[in-house]
Amino acid sequence: MLIGVPKEIKNHEYRVGMTPTSVKEAVRHGHEVWVQADAGSGIGATDTDYTTAGAKIIATAAEIFGKADMIVKVKEPQAVERKMLRPGQILYTYLHLAPDPEQTKDLVASGAVCIAYETVTSPRGGLPLLAPMSQVAGRMSVQSGAHCLEKAQGGRGVLLGGVPGVAPAKVVILGGGVVGTNAAVVALGMGADVTILEKSTDRMEELVARFGTAIKTIYSTQGAVEDECAAADLVIGGVLIPGAAAPKLVTKAMLKDWKPGSVLVDVAIDQGGCAETSKATTHAEPTYVVDGVIHYCVANMPGGVARTSTYALNNVTLPFALAIANKGWKKALLDDAHLRNGLNVADGKVTYKAVADDLGYAYVPAEKLLA
Repeated sequence: MLIGVPKEIKNHEYRVGMTPTSVKEAVRHGHEVWVQADAGSGIGATDTDYTTAGAKIIATAAEIFGKADMIVKVKEPQAVERKMLRPGQILYTYLHLAPDPEQTKDLVASGAVCIAYETVTSPRGGLPLLAPMSQVAGRMSVQSGAHCLEKAQGGRGVLLGGVPGVAPAKVVILGGGVVGTNAAVVALGMGADVTILEKSTDRMEELVARFGTAIKTIYSTQGAVEDECAAADLVIGGVLIPGAAAPKLVTKAMLKDWKPGSVLVDVAIDQGGCAETSKATTHAEPTYVVDGVIHYCVANMPGGVARTSTYALNNVTLPFALAIANKGWKKALLDDAHLRNGLNVADGKVTYKAVADDLGYAYVPAEKLLA
């Protein structure tokens, strides 16, 4: 199979779909890999590194999209890239379709086979291709939030860990999943006062078993969200419904009770955000203010630490990429129900129920399409 790796073009996106090590493994399996010139510069991988690994360097994305059987990316295809997709071509990347009707419309029209990293599952019930980026984003959320709390950035002028004689900042984390757990690791490490709101009692027990009395856990109700966020200096939004739009836990009306200069870091922004006032931002202009509350809603947070993120991502995406290339997409999906859960759009049909429900498309189960 001819695998194409274009250079990412989203604002300040420095990650790349395949590392030289991944390319070498694909070539070892008998596949041809085309990588766009300079695609790996953001992670310190040169074109020479890729050619040494067995790749062919291609000047333009158009040539890669025009010839490749499978496109391997990191972020969702931008409008100009979506126009280059063709029927039957495999697109393997993050998609986050539920809050993005324009992208969904274009992918349906393209006839391409679109496999989303974020909905591939594992036998243990997790989302293995989303997990490493959730780990990165969770950890970054605290350091980004701490920076936003500085007075020069418009924040309250609060040091996250405080100092002897001065209380630490109060950090409230909405959701105790992968994002929330990793945010707690960094927030506790910086000395903050950390509270996690979570609906699963089993998960709360796991969090207490891991962190002990260093954190507080509270069952998440609307009242609890209102009370805890009003008392917080930094709120981290880490809620997730796989493939679907994130629930709006924070309303605009709530913000009037928040501390002036407090910070909301909405890690759920890829799925539309967990606050009514959240809108996607970029690393170039990461924040804006609503009712005195600083909103940090960068939709590709892990792109800021591109090298760490790319290698972490490739660790989990490569085995599935090889399965698709070795077997062809239909057999690979038939053989693996967990990879099959990653199929969001194919042959002009929406094959992921949460996306179909949120955006008003007819739902065609992947099993029916493959049959």
